[in-house]
Amino acid sequence: MANISRTWWGPRFLTALESCTDAGRLRRGRSYAGPSRLLEFEIDDDTIRSKIRGNVNPYFGVYKEPRYTIEIRLAQIRAKEWKTIIKRLTGNAGWLSRLLLGEIPEDIDSAFAKSRHALLPRSSSELQTQCSCPDWANPCKHVAGTYYHVAHLMDQDPFLLFQLRGLTREALQKELIKSPLGKALASQLQEDEFPFPEPTANRFPPAPIEQAESSMSYKQFWNGKRLPQEHHEKGDDGIPALIIRREGDSPPFWPRDNSFIAAMSEIYRRVQSKHKDRM
Repeated sequence: MANISRTWWGPRFLTALESCTDAGRLRRGRSYAGPSRLLEFEIDDDTIRSKIRGNVNPYFGVYKEPRYTIEIRLAQIRAKEWKTIIKRLTGNAGWLSRLLLGEIPEDIDSAFAKSRHALLPRSSSELQTQCSCPDWANPCKHVAGTYYHVAHLMDQDPFLLFQLRGLTREALQKELIKSPLGKALASQLQEDEFPFPEPTANRFPPAPIEQAESSMSYKQFWNGKRLPQEHHEKGDDGIPALIIRREGDSPPFWPRDNSFIAAMSEIYRRVQSKHKDRM
């Protein structure tokens, strides 16, 4: 759990929690977010539930390993307020395109400016927590560990923030596409993604292949006379960024902790740099 999050929304979620809870106690729960401690975890609509393994402590009379159940809910944004927020989101092409690509804009807080709520919690009153442990303080280590696990999950699904506020990803996407600008952008994204090029299509036109000399002997071949080589004309070295970005930072086939988009961009950059003079 060295890197709990690798996108901006995971760390921003933890920063928001630190600003409205006891930051020191929140950090104490970091070690409770790992698989050795977190026994069960689920998100049911807008409610987070988990079960965490506690500590045996004979000094306090705890001889059997305890199991604590946790429940967390964020304050809900009402449907009327969501309607106003979505209207602002669909009026901004930058916000709208990022959301349709499965990303959350870093300045999305501006869309919530006229709402009583923000996407991220701003005070402890927006956090309803329960834990079966005897610790009276909030957050206890077990609630804090659950928070860290939620931040980790936000790397894979940033729209979890919306769900915890009462609006599912499907409902949000449906409302975004209803707008005129949303319809135009959605149709453009579909055209960019489908259909894929036919197998015969190639942006590098095939070069004519020279025929090897029929009179070449085995001795000439093994003494260094090379067969004709194929050469490709130098073409556009652009990256199909849209296709990569649509996979998101954590596609199902990507097991690593770093960003898939950042890794692919770096690979393309290195390959292009290495072969630039050869193309």
